[in-house]
Amino acid sequence: METRERILQAAAEMIAEDLAAKLSVRAVAARAGVSTGSLRFHFPTQRALQDSLLSRIYGHLLPGDPIRDRELPPRERLLNCLRQVLAPLGTGQDARTAWGTMYQTFIEPEPTEQVRTAYLGHDQEAVRRVEHWLTVLAEEGALPQGDHTRNVRFLLTVLNGLSVERALPTHESVLAAETETLCAAVDCVLGTSPTPPMPPSQQ
Repeated sequence: METRERILQAAAEMIAEDLAAKLSVRAVAARAGVSTGSLRFHFPTQRALQDSLLSRIYGHLLPGDPIRDRELPPRERLLNCLRQVLAPLGTGQDARTAWGTMYQTFIEPEPTEQVRTAYLGHDQEAVRRVEHWLTVLAEEGALPQGDHTRNVRFLLTVLNGLSVERALPTHESVLAAETETLCAAVDCVLGTSPTPPMPPSQQ
């Protein structure tokens, strides 16, 4: 267990220093001071290492992570996780301010290497977060085990689109339309049958 912990600690340090770090077996093993064979013994694949690290990071940072609330079915838990991402944006002026900041930081400036690196770090953190949720559900049998890249990108695209909608003027209830979209996205990922969406206030 001591070697396993050293490996996870080394990987966590690499992520802390660079959110876009790829966590190659060689690099992590060198950082941990162990052989690649030893790392492979504890983590047979790069994916196994990433999943263990994600579980460790989010178990520590988000002890109240909705994905861990097994009193709710997988569908509701994933919905709550997605809502948790959108909630800090607010609606109306708050959402416009948030998107204005994003535009000024990543879109308006020339795409220099510094801007690109900053955005990729931001994007990689979002990818890791959604990967964590899907990995937890896969471990429980709610999703097939394996590569979740396609579903991760799909859910992030949905979240990006909804965050823009929150900042745009509209005549209808943003949260009601948002809930319908989130339910459709979750049903697509989990292969569940559509059911009437539960309003966020009743969660």
